[in-house]
Amino acid sequence: MRMMLRADVRAAALLVCLLAPGSAKAVAQVVAPATHGSGRYRDASMDDYRKHLTGLSALTQACAKARDVDACDPTLVGPDDRVPVGEGTNGERRLVRYGWLRVLFSRAEETDEAQEASSGGRARPNSADSIRPRVRTTSQLLEDAEARLASDMAQTETPREAVPRHTSESNTLRQVLAGREFRKLKQRDERDSLLERANRWINHFFEGLLKMRARSAWVGRALILGFMLAVATGLVWALLRLERRWRVRLVPDGDGPGSGAASARDWQLWLADAREAAAARRWREAIHFLYWAAISRLESKRVWPADRARTPREYLALMAPEDARTASLSSLTGTFERTWYGGRSAGEGDYRQAEELAVGLMGIGAGEARGPMSAPAAESGAH
Repeated sequence: MRMMLRADVRAAALLVCLLAPGSAKAVAQVVAPATHGSGRYRDASMDDYRKHLTGLSALTQACAKARDVDACDPTLVGPDDRVPVGEGTNGERRLVRYGWLRVLFSRAEETDEAQEASSGGRARPNSADSIRPRVRTTSQLLEDAEARLASDMAQTETPREAVPRHTSESNTLRQVLAGREFRKLKQRDERDSLLERANRWINHFFEGLLKMRARSAWVGRALILGFMLAVATGLVWALLRLERRWRVRLVPDGDGPGSGAASARDWQLWLADAREAAAARRWREAIHFLYWAAISRLESKRVWPADRARTPREYLALMAPEDARTASLSSLTGTFERTWYGGRSAGEGDYRQAEELAVGLMGIGAGEARGPMSAPAAESGAH
């Protein structure tokens, strides 16, 4: 019954248009849906949308037949429709625009011959040997508009599928984002912005160097060479510092005092290690321990502030020239450097000489310095 009513409405509208072309406004008022409000679009039901398409089809046919201002008035098209996509009145809606039809009606107010005359023949279809597509006339465009409106009407007759909500997919996505690997996600903070600005400044700096090099070749080369020299100098300085720190590791791993200054280990312990090494005839190690026993003793007396990073020559430079212990420390330092760093072999005589110097620097008696090691050392020396 509804389909028959729609067919009767279309036939009546077409009949009125064909019989009275000048009454297009009346046709629009009768057939086209009523407009509520003055907005550019309106919320329309599917029935209102079908009625609007029927009226637009009748208006297009009337405009194609009359081709005058009254029949092709763009205001007769009415507002755009916002039609529901899914089931229900509160569901998602889609905006159907009719701007293309308004523009076509404004062009159709003149006949094809008048348009061709006003354009100086440019609207005439191209010749057959031209590679450009033929320009369609306004009459042909009106026929296309009727076909488009008929296609839109046919789409309204097909059953609409419900818009998928993707509920299960949304729940799965929420579960994934709630996982442990996404918990540390955070927004950009001030530190990230600061790093980005620093990177941008560096990029601008090098871009400026390249532009300056393009304008003045020698200036650009000088800046680039200066930058490379500064980087190389920094690397060399860092390597020297690293080499110096490794060089001051005076004791092999497992035998040394560990981290910290020499005074962090009591000088009596250094002296006990020297006695043990001398009893085992390890003279180089014994001299090594004697030297650090003297350094630990002097640091404990506040001769200089404790610092593990000093070299033997730096310890010697801290002694005042007028200090009577400077000569003894210089001799002990020379013996220590020759045997420990220089790799020269040492004997008992070298150890005895170093022991006398260390005893004088530590300010203890010779008997206390030798103690129980003198007998094993003398006995081993006899062999």
